[in-house]
Amino acid sequence: MNLAALLGDPGDEIVVHDAGRTTTARELRAEVERREEELRVSGLVGRTVGVRLPNRAAVIAAWFAIWRTGGAFVPLNPLAPDAEAERAAVRTGVAGVIDATGLSRRHPAVERSSGADDAIVQFTSGTTGEPKAVVLGHSTVIELLDRVIGSLRTDGAGRARMPNLVPVSCSLWAGIYQVLFAFRLGVPVVLMDRFTPPEFARLVGEHGIRSSVLPPAAMVMLLHDPAVTSLAPLRYVRSVSAPLSPVHARRFHERFGIAVLNGYGQTELGGEAVGWSAADWKVHGHDKLGSVGRPHAGFRLRIRGDDGEPLGVDEVGELEIVSGAALPPADAAMEGRVTDDGWLRTGDLARIDADDFVWICGRIGAMINRGGLKVSPDEVEEVLRGHPDVDDVAVAARTDDRLGEVPWAWVVLRSGARFDPDDLNRWCRERIAAYKVPAGWSTLSELPRNEIGKVVRGDLVRAEDARPGGAGRPQSASARPSGPGR
Repeated sequence: MNLAALLGDPGDEIVVHDAGRTTTARELRAEVERREEELRVSGLVGRTVGVRLPNRAAVIAAWFAIWRTGGAFVPLNPLAPDAEAERAAVRTGVAGVIDATGLSRRHPAVERSSGADDAIVQFTSGTTGEPKAVVLGHSTVIELLDRVIGSLRTDGAGRARMPNLVPVSCSLWAGIYQVLFAFRLGVPVVLMDRFTPPEFARLVGEHGIRSSVLPPAAMVMLLHDPAVTSLAPLRYVRSVSAPLSPVHARRFHERFGIAVLNGYGQTELGGEAVGWSAADWKVHGHDKLGSVGRPHAGFRLRIRGDDGEPLGVDEVGELEIVSGAALPPADAAMEGRVTDDGWLRTGDLARIDADDFVWICGRIGAMINRGGLKVSPDEVEEVLRGHPDVDDVAVAARTDDRLGEVPWAWVVLRSGARFDPDDLNRWCRERIAAYKVPAGWSTLSELPRNEIGKVVRGDLVRAEDARPGGAGRPQSASARPSGPGR
């Protein structure tokens, strides 16, 4: 099945809400057919085409037109600098680009041909290295959509036509997936071109949204906006795109009374593989807070140690996942990622408890080697988020002449709080081993994040190293941890 089939029949029902406008199924079909004719006249049948458009009905029309001509599309961020979008287009060998100026034909040195099942060429997040292009097939995406929809429907009565609110860019997989989810379910979609807390709250109320998705950064923005006093009738929020801090999940739930359903997935898998259900929240909403949930139907998980042997309950190792859906083809993006028996190596450290809840413990490539002792930045960050003066924090490795690497913390303080590294040091020493305590501290007004909301630790380290003397704020003597690794 080609995703173009999700377009459905033309009619007068509204299928897209965007920027105060509405688009009917008939109007969307007309735009798809107009764009499809452009592609055919330009000789772009069965080719890979870049799409660089804002969150409007036009971006959806472009996808369907490309699919109807047998091609695949590369989502390009309309807010990114032209040079960045150009690099992405060159890397993926697109034969044309659809943007605000129209359709432009390209003649790339290496043009990528689309396979019969190729639907989307999506980049990974790139938080631990250069983003890699991953090809997602029509069959994989449809299978993933149907698994989730099947788990939502408890009877044959169908679901109410509550629109699907999309608060993230349609240049991201999270946005693309939410749009396709709505079309597969047969409900309208509400597109936010730019996330702001007041506008999100307004759209939730206007469209009667009871469940939605939000990146962690958006949840933090809602927490900090005094103008947002209610998100009614919202009952459930599913975290997408980036790791969600349990501290932020707790604060969000306490302020708005909304269940926060964490989840875990990777672009290579086509979306979320692990997550919370509403039923899980009712039973384990407090005692399992911090977990990313349990495996969805069709996915199997295992934990393996450094020696490749499987680990048991609550033992920490690399998380590997196998899915009933086909993994992307073996290309540069998947090199070394798939085991001989077909499991995807996620690159994440995790443990699975006795109730099958998955706990992410950090990124293998992000682990800090402090004189031979391993420090998980995620663990240190979560401890610091519990401090009453800390609003958010990032921890990463900095080079040390004696130990090789040491953890360094960049702290975003709560409004009105005073920066006190000695107090932060004491807070950590009471809760984690001495060698895990940051060797230095810096303060920022905000953390650098990529377009999907993940903190870019490399930017923090590079900026700190570039400061005069190559060091951050001087630390007091009491801020220096002692014991193993120091």
